[in-house]
Amino acid sequence: MSGRFPEPVAQLIEQLAKLPGIGPKSAQRLAYHLLSQDPESIRRLADALLAAHSRVVRCHICQNVADSDPCDICLDPRRDRTTMIIVEDPRDVVAIERTGEFRGVYHVLGGTISPMEGIGPEDLHLRELVQRLADEVVREVILATDPDVEGDATALYIARLIRRDDLKLTRIARGLPVGGDIDYADEVTLVRALEGRQAF
Repeated sequence: MSGRFPEPVAQLIEQLAKLPGIGPKSAQRLAYHLLSQDPESIRRLADALLAAHSRVVRCHICQNVADSDPCDICLDPRRDRTTMIIVEDPRDVVAIERTGEFRGVYHVLGGTISPMEGIGPEDLHLRELVQRLADEVVREVILATDPDVEGDATALYIARLIRRDDLKLTRIARGLPVGGDIDYADEVTLVRALEGRQAF
């Protein structure tokens, strides 16, 4: 066994390393941390994983993950259904909801267009988006994809796909973070901050 992990530990490390952001060393640390826990703690973790996997569903309206279909946001009669924000994944919904500022509805794409990773428009929830826009009275669509190459390409693709005269298309503003220093900002961030300036 010299220089090798016992087989059950090796399998645990292998599975943990498949998680996003977890490399081989982090997987080893997590595996040994889990092995140091009492059986009851491990059982609760396993139960939580199984429950999340079996009870979480995708809302057929907005494509967000939820514990019911339709989800609570889509069922909420207080939401402004004329304003829709398009995001990449469910974590973005949580982040925006935490602000308490957006009262419209969501559409979750399930990723971004990324030819390098073999992800094309057909792999996103775009058919559902087009159908929703045909069925619902939406006056403004806010494109809230990440400000990176894939996010910008996806936003541009969607804008071309859904553009029509009676629909206002906007993109979330990008620029300097709160508490950031201008002299530390890169040129692209500064340009976007200038382009997204508002009346004061």
